[in-house]
Amino acid sequence: MAWRLVLRRHTPICRPAPFVRLAPIARALPAALAGALALAHPLSAAPRDKVYTIANYPVEATAKDAVAAKEKAHADGQQAAFGALLKRLVPVTAYAQVDRLKSMQAGNFVDGVAIRSESNSRTEYIASLDFSFQADAVRNLLKREGVPFIEEQSPKLVLIPVMTQSDPSGGVRFRPGGDTWTKSWKVLDLENTLTPMRIEALLPSIQDDTINAALAGDDRAERVLTNEYKADFVMFAIAEIDESNKQLNVTLAGIDAAGLVSWRRGYHIDGGDAGYAMELAAVVTQGVLEGRWKVAKTEDGGGAGGIIQMAVAYSTLEEWDDMRRQILEIPGIDDVRIGTVSPNSADVSVRYPGGGTSLAAVLARQGLTLSGSGQAWSLRSGY
Repeated sequence: MAWRLVLRRHTPICRPAPFVRLAPIARALPAALAGALALAHPLSAAPRDKVYTIANYPVEATAKDAVAAKEKAHADGQQAAFGALLKRLVPVTAYAQVDRLKSMQAGNFVDGVAIRSESNSRTEYIASLDFSFQADAVRNLLKREGVPFIEEQSPKLVLIPVMTQSDPSGGVRFRPGGDTWTKSWKVLDLENTLTPMRIEALLPSIQDDTINAALAGDDRAERVLTNEYKADFVMFAIAEIDESNKQLNVTLAGIDAAGLVSWRRGYHIDGGDAGYAMELAAVVTQGVLEGRWKVAKTEDGGGAGGIIQMAVAYSTLEEWDDMRRQILEIPGIDDVRIGTVSPNSADVSVRYPGGGTSLAAVLARQGLTLSGSGQAWSLRSGY
């Protein structure tokens, strides 16, 4: 195929994320690619074609000399970026079909490569690259193989990185995200993702009670946030460093185009490197947001998954807090909406692929019983 390499000047980004593992490919790029780089202007793409670019992708390789290292980094990088593109487009319920496609020769689908930053030694090459793939070629591949995919971007989201800090009284306060947590988001591909976003700082006008309301699933917080940030969809990405357990806890709270969300996940801080844990957390969390959008769009097209209305019964508010945590931590759970909460019951609706029957099986493994059918389900502790 004909190759074109687009060179652009960009501000260097932070070090390549070490958690990216580049998959080997059967053959390297043509040697001519490393020797003579042709300057070209990127072609204008249709709006839906935007998601076929994987930007800010870190690559690195070591070889016998600098030229060989560069060839290897570009070749391995394009193959890994192709796999990332497929995971971006395909719903998680069809990921098993992606495994047999991501090993296909990526070079047959690449449209161009842009260098954002690069450095090298005699034997090592490190760079951040933008890989643009041929939208029609990838579409045709997925259609031919019968793999479902989503290429429509969601409306833009405002994401606010926030850090927690201990209060002298023993409580928790919130503060702006700081350089490390904020940069972990800003180096991601925020424009070409299925869920484009802009990163904004925590405004002084946003008080702790607004953040706590968002964490509780209270949609009244959104009226404050959408007004202050002049956006339809606003979400907090709250990072809490648990030094005693060497863990970074990240919580999403707010609303995106798929609905209200309150989602939490922990990441081990290895060797005291909280920055690395934050980089990983930002990548995973962006994937969660993309997954929510894909579920919403799949349902729009008649796919699997649905809204489950639950009446949650409990004996104490402490038991409710524990049940609520278990619900929110279930992988694949989406659009959690908490309605009326009383001392012994709560009205909750969630979206889960496969509906109530599938969710009941997952909850049973956690000691919770979900029973019912259609739009009437009840949840309680025990069997």
